Amino acid sequence: MVRPLSDYWQRVLWMGWGWGLLALPALAVPPRPVDQQVSCDLLVVGGGLAGAATAYESLLAGRTVCLTEITDWVGGQISAQGTSALDEQATQREQRFFPSGYLELRDRIKAHYGTLNPGACWVSQACFFPRDGHQILMDMLKDAAQRGQGVFHWLPNTVVKELEMNRAGNQIQRAIAIQHQPAKGAPPLNTKPLSQTITDAYTYANSDRFTKTIIELGPQLKEEAPENSVATTPNWYVVEATETGELIALADIPHRLGIDPRTHLEPSSPSLKGNPYCTQGFTYTFAMEQMATAQDTVIPEFYPQYAGYYSYELPRLASFPLVFTYRRIWREPKSPAIEVNFNGINFLIPGVGDISMQNWTWGNDYRPGTAADNLILTTAQLQAAGQLAPGQWRGGLRVESLRRAEEAALGFFYWLVAGTTDSQLGDGVKVPHPNHRLLTGLHAPMGTVHGLSKYPYLREARRIIGRPAYGYTRGFTIAETNITRNPFTADHYRQTLSPDLRRHLGIALGGLETTARVIDPHIPDPLRHRTRATIYPDAVGIGHYNIDLHPCMAFSPPESPGNQEYPGIRQAGGSTYPFQIPLRAMIPQQVDNLLVAGKSIATSQIAAAAYRVQSFEWSVGAATGITLDFALEKGIPPYQLVDDLPRPEPNLAVLQKRLVQRQNPIAFPSTSIFNNDWQQWR
Repeated sequence: MVRPLSDYWQRVLWMGWGWGLLALPALAVPPRPVDQQVSCDLLVVGGGLAGAATAYESLLAGRTVCLTEITDWVGGQISAQGTSALDEQATQREQRFFPSGYLELRDRIKAHYGTLNPGACWVSQACFFPRDGHQILMDMLKDAAQRGQGVFHWLPNTVVKELEMNRAGNQIQRAIAIQHQPAKGAPPLNTKPLSQTITDAYTYANSDRFTKTIIELGPQLKEEAPENSVATTPNWYVVEATETGELIALADIPHRLGIDPRTHLEPSSPSLKGNPYCTQGFTYTFAMEQMATAQDTVIPEFYPQYAGYYSYELPRLASFPLVFTYRRIWREPKSPAIEVNFNGINFLIPGVGDISMQNWTWGNDYRPGTAADNLILTTAQLQAAGQLAPGQWRGGLRVESLRRAEEAALGFFYWLVAGTTDSQLGDGVKVPHPNHRLLTGLHAPMGTVHGLSKYPYLREARRIIGRPAYGYTRGFTIAETNITRNPFTADHYRQTLSPDLRRHLGIALGGLETTARVIDPHIPDPLRHRTRATIYPDAVGIGHYNIDLHPCMAFSPPESPGNQEYPGIRQAGGSTYPFQIPLRAMIPQQVDNLLVAGKSIATSQIAAAAYRVQSFEWSVGAATGITLDFALEKGIPPYQLVDDLPRPEPNLAVLQKRLVQRQNPIAFPSTSIFNNDWQQWR
């Protein structure tokens, strides 16, 4: 997988000294010659919103962009993952304080339907069809290429199999990818769910299902650095924008996974040592339509295994019409507009022809959290499975957990229409609602024969540890205390934090009083909590969302009757202040021509629960595209823009000015160390 030498030298070493005199990793050569070579300024791996935004800004800048995506839809959350309901904070939405490309996306959705919310959902002001999300975003990318005179290489159904590093190991020289199409006589793509195709998609050889094209991706200007030298000016860049941080594992970059250990910066962590297996739940979404008459819904053979898990979760949510309209993506215009209220929530009653997308915690969320069932494999698990051997990368996920999540999602549909049990609320709460059908087929909202989303919605990924910096000797990371509104005055913290941790927590939250708190350890407790998020000198984007946790389950398998959420995780949940995206969070250790976009930036698990929604993904992607255009133009690798902080960085200031000029904000209005009044931002 990580390929350290050129083909020529690797073969020489293998043939000449293959008996072990030199301990060099073997090169996995594809089983047949490369079918296609594609050159680009930027290789963006992952076609979610972060990857799409990176491509969008790069194309506007006139760059040549290669964008790979495991599915055939661009857009991630709003398309292939089926979560086509924009998660936004009210104040930010009301002020339309978003990156320009994200605003364009919202405006195009509105123009397409004549309204931003064709589903009249109540979780958001924008609920729409996933298939339309893909097409709208694809049109944006094509228009950006035309406006900026960039070149767009769209590579759907494509995964990166291997990376080749330069001799010094600090730059990616090329990537080998596999693109798949239906084999002759095989059913079309999206006939089978991901668990049945993912291993094949990462395999070089053709199969009964897929015909493969092996693609070599590399820079437009191919330069070979002198042997044993360290290249300082990359001639192309690779962007990690996958949903799970695949390239981080492939390149063996320092990272975290799951729960972080409890520290003064992560005071709400439920674990003293951390837990890499407990990542947030992931979800296969689906669409269902209300019909005029009862439908003949067949009970899945696997339903009894999952029936003991499903629930409305809370009494205030125990209403089928409320759940149906929560993420309704289409409301039949001819339906009567009758508004009802259930426990303080107003919504228009569902009618015949209405279509709902389902994404429910105690429903189709699948929440494994142990070493026996975790979805995103740790480095040790990858090594044990052989996926880190040359040529053996298969995506880094536990396929069995994907399969169970698919079953759990289909079982949840059956529970919604025919179930009569509720695991959290007891008997007598859930009644059948048979006038509904699961929408399946290639022309259905999810674009799949089976009806589930093409790829699950991933809330958490491998998260890099940024480079050591001033104040971050162990590597840069955005922590819980950098963004939360939590005052940490609850008894829970008195009981779980040692006096030393409490003192250091007070220092971390001190703001302008930090120096006084360091000097005087006897300042009365409780300490004044922070009233704004951390301000970063290297900010390149913005975000705002609650710390919204979907905890893993404590035992395996997660659907076990009587299972419970991992204790203590929800302690961290709650509101945040508007926050920034620092460039240091996007720069990995070791590799100089790799930048991280999306959910794999350097955050703790708690902070990541806020840094994961659509507008953040767009903002970090836009920042990535503009930063890498700047890096190529000026011949300055991104790490050199921040390596002298907190001293002034003139080139960083020029980049930040460019970001703002292109209408990608890097701070919220009136951001200042002297402005501590952010209560109105909700």
